[in-house]
Amino acid sequence: MNNNARRGQIVGTGLIGGSVALALGEAGWHVTGFDIDAQRAERAREIGVIDAVGIDPEAELTVVAVPAGALEKEIRNALQQTKGMVTDTGSVKAMVARSIDNPRFVPGHPMAGSEQDGVDGADQQIFEGAVWVLTPTEGTDDLGLRQLQTVLSSMGCDVVTMTPERHDALVAIVSHVPHLTAASLMCLADDRALDDAPLLRLAAGGFRDMTRIAAGHPEIWLDICEQNSEAIVAVLDEFSDRISNVRSLVAEADRDGLTTVLSQARRARTNLPSRYVRPQDLIEIRIPIPDRKGQIANITMLAADCDVNIADIEVAHSTEGAEGVLVLVVARAEVQRFLAVLAGQGYKPTTRELA
Repeated sequence: MNNNARRGQIVGTGLIGGSVALALGEAGWHVTGFDIDAQRAERAREIGVIDAVGIDPEAELTVVAVPAGALEKEIRNALQQTKGMVTDTGSVKAMVARSIDNPRFVPGHPMAGSEQDGVDGADQQIFEGAVWVLTPTEGTDDLGLRQLQTVLSSMGCDVVTMTPERHDALVAIVSHVPHLTAASLMCLADDRALDDAPLLRLAAGGFRDMTRIAAGHPEIWLDICEQNSEAIVAVLDEFSDRISNVRSLVAEADRDGLTTVLSQARRARTNLPSRYVRPQDLIEIRIPIPDRKGQIANITMLAADCDVNIADIEVAHSTEGAEGVLVLVVARAEVQRFLAVLAGQGYKPTTRELA
């Protein structure tokens, strides 16, 4: 092992944990992996996903990538057994954020995945351009949060910061209910195929694209639905109302009403955000901040509130006084909106061209 290498710990050497390990390894980290299934951890070592099996007490970052039902236990273990920052990859954040109050823990959720299964399907490329949500709390260590944001950004992730409660409400819309919808539609087709055998042979690209996520493991979704039930039920109720409205439009042959719905959907789908890659599309924003806990979390949450993506982040500490400078890189098109929000909160940002 290179003694100068940064050290990372993975708990749960499956698809996501293995993919994180590969991303860290590609950046030169020495990665140790642990899994409750010893054979799975050994397999990860055999195929080069991790460098060693076990727990590294000196790890500066531990990523806990286990099913939701085991998260709290493994996060607590990681905090006791290692000295660095700890984050997780669970799909529900409010419950674990309430349960574990430790400045070294930042709840997280990578919005990434693959149709592959297990560590043999691990691929660091799944994080390229993917959103990784962090949900710090009031007690989160600012420096640790900034370092974690930097590491995740270096993996190609679009790091977004928000409160745990807001995260859970939003992922109910964009992740949890879509999965349940896809599962319901797939079951409908499967049941109908019992009476009309050619039905599934007619399933073309659109149907396959829409129902692809229904192939996910049911066990994972049992915990998710239990832990985020309130938000999921609220979205299901609203979705049910919208489907009922569409049914009425179709039954009444309301072409104008149906055109309105389909046009809004087409416009929204076309305008889904994409990542920027050219330096000339980016602007550096420098924000003086007092040396007070929670400043980085507060500013990055403001960015999420006004739909501003942060491409890079660092902190320049002042050699005199108790003030530092938070340096953010954001898309040029989003700068003025973000500056207005920052000014409204009493900050005094300045900007600089990158190219």
